[in-house]
Formats: sequence, C-alpha cells, structure tokens
Amino acid sequence: MWLVGTALLVVYLLAALLTYELFVYLLERPPDPLTALLTIGLVVLVASYLSYRFGTRQLLAGLGGIEIRPRNAPALFDQLDRLEQRMTVERPRVVVADLGVPNAFALGGVRSGVLVFDRSLLRVLSPDEREAILAHELAHLESYDAFVQTLSYSVLRTIVGLLLLPLLPLLFLVTGIARGLAWIRGRPGEWTRNPVMVVYYWATLSVTLLAIGLTVLIRAHSRRREYAADDRAVEITGRPLALARALRKIDRATERQRGLLSTLYVQGDDEGVLTRLLSTHPPMDDRIERLLDRAEADSLRGRRVPIE
Repeated sequence: MWLVGTALLVVYLLAALLTYELFVYLLERPPDPLTALLTIGLVVLVASYLSYRFGTRQLLAGLGGIEIRPRNAPALFDQLDRLEQRMTVERPRVVVADLGVPNAFALGGVRSGVLVFDRSLLRVLSPDEREAILAHELAHLESYDAFVQTLSYSVLRTIVGLLLLPLLPLLFLVTGIARGLAWIRGRPGEWTRNPVMVVYYWATLSVTLLAIGLTVLIRAHSRRREYAADDRAVEITGRPLALARALRKIDRATERQRGLLSTLYVQGDDEGVLTRLLSTHPPMDDRIERLLDRAEADSLRGRRVPIE
C-alpha cells in the first residue's frame, strides 16, 4: 500500500507539473488573441453542428417512429402546406412515435425540419388545435431554436473547460497528495477526507456555480423561445384560443402520466425557485393565460372565452 501510495503521488505530481508547464508555455507564448478567438469559435461551431446533426439522428432512431406521407394524412399535410406559404420554412418531415404522452416537438431548421408527434396527439386535437400546434412547432424550425440550444450548451462546456485549464495543476496536486497519503496510511477509502481536499472542493464549486449560472441563462432563453413560438403561431393562425385548448389538453394528459418527453422537456409548473429557473419550458398555466389575454384583447366582445 505504501508503494501504491507513493506511485499515485508521483503520477499526480507529474501530471500537475506537465499541466503547469503547459500553462506557463501558453502564458509566455500567447497566441494572437484574434486567431485564438476565431479558432475556439470555429471549433465550438463545428462541434455544435456535429452534435446537433448526429444527436438529431440518434434521437429519431431511438424513438422508433414512423414517417408518415401526405397520402396517409392528407388533412394534416394540407394544413402544413398552408402554413408553409405563410412562414419562412419548407415543409418538414412528419414522424409519429409512441412518446408516452400526447405531445409534439420539432427538430432541425428551415430546410431540414422534422416534426415528431405522439400517436395519440393527432387523435385528441381538433383540426384548428392541430393547426395551432403545427404553427408553434414550425415557428421553432423557423428560428433554428434546436440548433441555438445546442450551440449554447457547447459554448457553456467550452467556457467551463477554459476555466478549468489553469486550475488543473492545482487539482492534480491536491488530489495526488490526498490519494497518495491515504494509501500510505493504509486507508485508501478515506482520501476525500484529507484537509487539502478543501482546496479542491472550493475550486470545483466555483466552476460549478458559474456553470449553473450560465445554465440558468440558457434555460431562460429557452423559455422565452416558447413564448415567442406561441406568439408566432397566433400571428399566423389568428386563433389564440385554439392553441390554448391544445396546450390544456396536453397539460392534462401529462399530469396523468410521464413518458419520454419528460426527459426532453422540463416544465416549470412545480413550486420552487430552482425548479422554475432550470425549466426549459415556462409553466403551462402561464402560457395559456397569455393566450387567453391575447384572445381577450383581440375580441370585439371584450370578454374571456373559456377553454374548458
């Protein structure tokens, strides 16, 4: 155990020394700031695109859905064609899968979009409600929301990685001392209790808090895009109540059961500040309330129409 502890200590010290020398080298011979920025930006962009493309394919393959053709659902594709003429988006592919709850989501962009529907959703929605949901999902394609989200998380990972780079020598050193001494003392399982690990915990906590803060910003942008897609759908269809009714049906079905979409989307309906901050979607009640207010404002009668 003494030999293992000594070996661990030496390996971690060498890793700390190498990373330190690398960091000093970069400080003494810094690359051109513009070149470095462009290189990092290009790498992030390429990585985001590859993650976006392969991630989309992997998700579709995992769903086990079936692509439907216009001859199989002529009414749906007629609605898509009408919406396509009023929006800057080409007709997307339509895939039907068992998602566990009646819902839909969009993948891709203006020219390579895919709309994924749960099988039951097309049965529970009326024609005008279905058109409202189609317009909402096409609005996501129109704004490249899926790619923007992927790019945002790639930027987040890059920032965290750049912040960890100068901390690596310290982290290797502290971890090596803690693990090496624990083995030398004959208690390898207690290396996390070494007092020097306080430095490790503080360093990683600082980076973690920054990552959480950036994640909150990304999730806030995601929630704003949901509101924007609702507004765009209403602008195109002119029927805010149809979208409100569709969202209410989806919300009620989601309350009864949880399916695959619960891992894709995080709703902010639960109580708690942290839950709402980390939600990808705003509370369904808030979205419906906005649509009702929009309908009331557009109504000549000046009264709210119930969606029950």
